[in-house]
Amino acid sequence: MAPSTAAPTLLSPAELSYLHSSLSLNPPIRPDSRSSTQFRPLIAETDILPGTNGSARICFADGNEAIVGVKAEVEKSQPTYNTPNGAESTHLGTGGQDEDMMDAEEGRFEGRGQSRGRGESGWVEMTIEIPGFRDDDALPVFLAAMLNEALLASGDLPDRLWINTRFHWKLYIDILLLSPPLSYPLPLLSLTTHLALLSTRLPALASELDEDPLFNDDWDASLHLYPRSSTSKAPTQDRPPITLLVVAVGSNILFDPTREELAVADAVLAISVGASHMSGAEGDVPRTPKLLAIRTIDPPSRLTPPGVPDVHNSATGGRDGAAGGQAHPEEQEMDQGVWRPPRGGMTRGLVGRVVKMVVEKGGVGEEVLAGLEGVGLG
Repeated sequence: MAPSTAAPTLLSPAELSYLHSSLSLNPPIRPDSRSSTQFRPLIAETDILPGTNGSARICFADGNEAIVGVKAEVEKSQPTYNTPNGAESTHLGTGGQDEDMMDAEEGRFEGRGQSRGRGESGWVEMTIEIPGFRDDDALPVFLAAMLNEALLASGDLPDRLWINTRFHWKLYIDILLLSPPLSYPLPLLSLTTHLALLSTRLPALASELDEDPLFNDDWDASLHLYPRSSTSKAPTQDRPPITLLVVAVGSNILFDPTREELAVADAVLAISVGASHMSGAEGDVPRTPKLLAIRTIDPPSRLTPPGVPDVHNSATGGRDGAAGGQAHPEEQEMDQGVWRPPRGGMTRGLVGRVVKMVVEKGGVGEEVLAGLEGVGLG
């Protein structure tokens, strides 16, 4: 279970009940009049930090704003004596040049994706700073773990950082939430990181094979970490993953929930997807997104405020310890018009519906990725 944001929603039980009833209708009535799959308006821009290899900023309509900067530096790799498939390697000596190394050299210009499993997860380091939270608090730690898990799930990003058998790029991703978390910041940070990685450029390599890396000083000749267009040598180009926040209220599934909607959610899911682009007759054609990771998140209603007795605590199931674990009579009485926090988790059928809505062709995941592709890069 992932921690939820600590910002409370100051709504009375009657207001929570009205909101829950509105979101349970078919179709649901959301406070901002959005449809169930519609996202909040946002402002996005890239290449805003001059001292970075890539950067991006996204501001949601509710005032949440985040900036992501990506820095890359050359680091010496740990020596390996076996190829990824377990066969004995010859390129660690003085004159060996195996076919894998020659293929990597031929595909070096096409985005460092020809290394085929040579990358390591330790080549990517991510930090998140949130106003009002320490670096070791539960929320920043989990958000960094969730975003890093999605980046490494496909195995594509570390392979792009491979230079040769002796050196690699070390990628530092610094995420800063400029405003206090008015709502759960995971989708905002994920979308901003996606754009920052799309805008990341690395200097073009001028050296050959296992020489000490030398780079072209001309920044105009630098290469995108994730090239936008496909070529004959690289007909398929992957894209950085995105993580979407989904809530279930009754039988309805809502994407990009606000803080008020999270307060009455029956269940919350964070689902990470990635996608590739293929070259076609009409240019780049987006592929159906693929599922990378999925996590459950405790909604704020499950976090018991101080001073709440066990009979009103959803975490204890409304059972009074003094009554021998029996349900208290007050718990069995449901006051009409008063909303109570839900119990239990999300059913498998509901999880399956969410995954289908995200990864199906023409679904929410493809729509979001296509919208991010429309953001101009410098």
